[in-house]
Amino acid sequence: MSPASRPRATRRVTLMSVGVALTLVSLKVVVWWVSRSVSLLASAADSGLDLIAALATFFAVRYASAPPDREHRFGHGKAEAFASLMQAGLVFASAAVIAEEAVRHLIKPEPIGREAWAIAVMAVSIALTGGLIFTQSRLLRTTASVAVSADRTHYAADLASNLVALVAIAAAWLGWPGFDALGGLAVAAILLWGAVSVFRKSSSQLLDHELPDADRNRIVALMTQDGRISHVHQLRTRASGPVVHIQMHADIDPEMTLEAAHRIVVAAERRVLKAFPDADILIHPDPHGRAEPHGGAFAEASAGAEKSE
Repeated sequence: MSPASRPRATRRVTLMSVGVALTLVSLKVVVWWVSRSVSLLASAADSGLDLIAALATFFAVRYASAPPDREHRFGHGKAEAFASLMQAGLVFASAAVIAEEAVRHLIKPEPIGREAWAIAVMAVSIALTGGLIFTQSRLLRTTASVAVSADRTHYAADLASNLVALVAIAAAWLGWPGFDALGGLAVAAILLWGAVSVFRKSSSQLLDHELPDADRNRIVALMTQDGRISHVHQLRTRASGPVVHIQMHADIDPEMTLEAAHRIVVAAERRVLKAFPDADILIHPDPHGRAEPHGGAFAEASAGAEKSE
């Protein structure tokens, strides 16, 4: 997939997510109304929050893909992380509501009706959710959208919770009504785990966490492929939605002309861009062995971090 087509593909997947969530909410609410299954209610409540989260992701992805403007020189990519953080909060809320309802039904079990309908809805839910996760996974092979990644994590938890709910409803149908409430508790636990995962991913991006060591090592290797770049230091990386920001200092022969140094830096930048096509790269050339120490708020901290790696 070309870099130019990735934003369009991401928008299509987020629209698909909204459509799946809307379909599932409608089906589950109707069948819960006639069956009164707590497992199905838990799943319907979760799908309702899925719809809100999917809408937030839908709009966040479009805002995040907007080009930099006068007030946002680094772009709008962190809108995706904010949407993911909201998803985490909604999943936490969903888990709490579901757990409360499940405990109530454990204390006072109630029979469920229309089990066949409930089972059919859960089967449809599993099929639609599985298809959406497959599509999201294919997209994430070519783009690093934290909002889509969070949405996939959310739907993966949904898939697990739908499977649990299906087993619980089937067990209740076979004469073990307590399993329905236990299924609701299991769903709540799965959602809680998913919320923690989403929160960690979004908070890492909002706090400008470094890229993984494998990516940083790859950047250094690409830079130093040209022997005229003797060393790379003060490498700083961070993700902002679909964009990766990379900045570094590169040591170059001090006798080289500015024009020659510029050509070397541009060639190195192109090598890195082939590996990270959605990157914003800033390379500062230093005269090897003659560079004065750089100042700035993080100069000493950055130097210490480089030595500790």
